[in-house]
Amino acid sequence: METFFQQIINGLVLGSMYALVALGYTMVYGIINLINFAHGEVLMVGALVSWTFVTVFADSGMPGWLLMLLSLLIAIVVCAALNFTIEKLAYRPLRSAPRLAPLITAMGMSLLLQTLAMIVWKPNPKPFPILLPSEPINLGGPVISIVQILILGFTVVMLAALLWLVHRTKLGRAMRATAENPRVAALMGVRPDMVISATFIIGAALAAVAGVMWAANYGTVQH
Repeated sequence: METFFQQIINGLVLGSMYALVALGYTMVYGIINLINFAHGEVLMVGALVSWTFVTVFADSGMPGWLLMLLSLLIAIVVCAALNFTIEKLAYRPLRSAPRLAPLITAMGMSLLLQTLAMIVWKPNPKPFPILLPSEPINLGGPVISIVQILILGFTVVMLAALLWLVHRTKLGRAMRATAENPRVAALMGVRPDMVISATFIIGAALAAVAGVMWAANYGTVQH
């Protein structure tokens, strides 16, 4: 029974990270009906940017939790800028093209980001420093780490915030209108280009969080 509950905890942690990644995929697909194959590479870039920041400032004397927080914020900013650029330069010009064109472009962007990452960071696994207390918390048999608790907490907070955004804000209403019919939404005063860019930025932020949490939980970053 102890093993059963331990596997439930492990499954919830892994599923939480998958949920953040999947949300980025589904938000983009729901808005423009495009599978963004480069989304996984955006997650990879977020993890690598976080690793770079952490290793550079590892001897700065900053507390581990502050180092983790700063690396997470920087990863979110970099991933958001990257996804915004991808949408504007690669996907937006092909929005009215046949469905196959943006699909091939998305696959090309995925390969491009993989190649650039291997050039910049080299194609070898990188150990992610332990920034938070690693001693597990005993739950009467099963154990859970501080990082796993943070992953579950981050996921719950971000899912709740996203639910509030979609159903309670002006941007959320614009997203739903654009997903339903972008031409009609534009006639009602919605700016589809702005909405789509915002969706890519939000998806990138979710991917960055998932990437950093994955690196912190499993202690490694790889392409």
